[in-house]
Amino acid sequence: MIGRVFNNRYQITERIGIGGMAEVYRAQDNVLGRLVAVKVMLPQYAADESFTQRFKQEAASAANLQSPYIVNVYDWGQDEGTYYIVMEYVRGSDLKTAINQRGAINQRKVAEIGSQVCQALSVAHGLDIIHRDIKPQNIMVQPDGNVKVMDFGIARAKNSTKEQTSSVLGTAHYISPEQAQGKELTAASDIYSLGIVLYESATGKLPFDGPDAVSVAMKQVQDEPVPPRELNPEIDPSLEAIILKAMSKNPMERFATAKDMRSALNDYLAGRPVALGAGFTGAQTQIMGGVPNIGPMPDGTAVMPAVGGANQHGGSSQNHSYMSDNTAPKKKGKKVAAIVAAVAAVVALIAIAAFALGGNNGSGEQIEVPDVTGQTLDQAKSAIQSAGFKVGNVTQSYSDSVDSGKVISQDPTAKTKKAKGSTINLTVSQGSQEIEVPDLVGKTADEAKKLLQANGLKYKAGTAEYSDSVEKDRIARQDVAAGSKVAKDTVVTYYLSLGSEGTSVPDVVGQTRSSATATLNNAGFYVTVDQQYSDTVEEGVVISQTPSSGSKLKAEGTVNIVVSKGKESKAVSVPSVVGQSEGSAMTTLNNAGFKVTTEYQASSSISSGNVISQTPTSGTELDPGKTVHLVISTGSGSSSGGDSGSGGTSGGGSGSGGSTNGGSGSSSNTNGGSSSSN
Repeated sequence: MIGRVFNNRYQITERIGIGGMAEVYRAQDNVLGRLVAVKVMLPQYAADESFTQRFKQEAASAANLQSPYIVNVYDWGQDEGTYYIVMEYVRGSDLKTAINQRGAINQRKVAEIGSQVCQALSVAHGLDIIHRDIKPQNIMVQPDGNVKVMDFGIARAKNSTKEQTSSVLGTAHYISPEQAQGKELTAASDIYSLGIVLYESATGKLPFDGPDAVSVAMKQVQDEPVPPRELNPEIDPSLEAIILKAMSKNPMERFATAKDMRSALNDYLAGRPVALGAGFTGAQTQIMGGVPNIGPMPDGTAVMPAVGGANQHGGSSQNHSYMSDNTAPKKKGKKVAAIVAAVAAVVALIAIAAFALGGNNGSGEQIEVPDVTGQTLDQAKSAIQSAGFKVGNVTQSYSDSVDSGKVISQDPTAKTKKAKGSTINLTVSQGSQEIEVPDLVGKTADEAKKLLQANGLKYKAGTAEYSDSVEKDRIARQDVAAGSKVAKDTVVTYYLSLGSEGTSVPDVVGQTRSSATATLNNAGFYVTVDQQYSDTVEEGVVISQTPSSGSKLKAEGTVNIVVSKGKESKAVSVPSVVGQSEGSAMTTLNNAGFKVTTEYQASSSISSGNVISQTPTSGTELDPGKTVHLVISTGSGSSSGGDSGSGGTSGGGSGSGGSTNGGSGSSSNTNGGSSSSN
């Protein structure tokens, strides 16, 4: 599979996971130039025609889900008999891995995860998509701590095949009691599974475990979980109550919606009292106690149909025989169902009769129904009662045109004739619907537009800006904070990222060349070096840098440093004075900036008083202030020390033309100073 290209677009690069029905690969989208995850269905599923049909439907449905907490489905299709789904590539690890590595997770983090998963479920349930396989393996924890839920719709496609039994067993630790029994599932099943995920996250242990999947599924149906605080005393009672409500055996006793569960979790996180809402408690369900053949089990759980006894999804009855209840024969179950249906029918007839009687309990006089639309509820009630009618059900609904607290509509409508004493039902405005603003950060402009439109909001693109944390062409920020409650059609402005403006360049002026180079390399920059003389900066030390410190520079950019060569040498060429008179030579050298020393010796070729030689020779580069030594001719006779000097010495005396006492020596004079030597 590595190297294969699906649909001439998605190039497989690496396998990153394998499950019971698919393999997941990392791939490169060669059209958009981005990393994606490609889920490839295993051949045995792709060969099943009924599966492939449901797979297409479910993949299309999952692609419509838009939430910051749902892994986006970008594309899906079939290539040479292989079915695949292209999804958002999510960095991080799944929640199960985190639990296995750490054990119990911080309870506030557990609540945050639960709240985000509830938001994802709210979006899916709103589109009539039930996940059916909520478990920590399907919850990805990103590096920033936020989660994304995977595999929406895939479980439903999978459960539509003849492999339903194995698919249920594969997730027995997280399935709801009704799922274990093969019943038709509702959104409440996902809420139960999420309750188990939160239980495991907060305690580090599964609520129900056993030697095999069958025994675990039986416990899901029959056993009550050990309260989480008995396993982890640090768990807040409010969080424990939320978890246990989600795990109620009776779906009617769970949270009515994922949104309700999210509200409870958010109340806990905000430190507010947690309102668990009205539910069907054990006392309320005792009305069914009089129905024959339905009674409590020893652990308080109502007797439910045999696990696997219902064959509602096209799977054979043989597939479900692993959980048959031998104490509840099928005939008995059918009898119970018939009795329940009969009781329901009787209740319905009584309700209809009561309504009919209640709706015509007056004298039969027909009077006109008043118009109370636009009035406050109190005003409407007063008008209805004054007209001789009764106020019936009062329901609330959002309205963009009717102020909060005022009547939107009435039933029966105004001006119609109804019997005196009849009931009038009212619908009262809650004002404009408050919509929760989704998190756009990190999304593309197209993704943000679709997400805002799906939530009833409008969008506007702001001026793109630099961001050190968000990659180029993805949204860096939004003007209305994610999670804020706003009215429908509110405009949310988003700002695309230009990418990082760069890393701040460190200050290396005053450092040695090697130290500066190391500092800049460690910051991610290349270094070029120039050198120059400096009267103030020591040799080998950085004089200046470009760009200057604090400037922003892209990664792997180049910084130029200028390193001191020390003080600049001002050497000049030594002039030639050979053959010149001593006085002329000394003047020439002094004017060039040099000092002069002299010595005298006989020469048959150079006239007395003229320069025989110089050291260093002419043309040599020499710094000003240095000394040039001259040899002066005394003529063809023997050297006569001091004859042409400006002074001489003899036995400590001084005078002009001092004698060398007949010795054949030489005389030395420096810049005309009074000295001679024997």
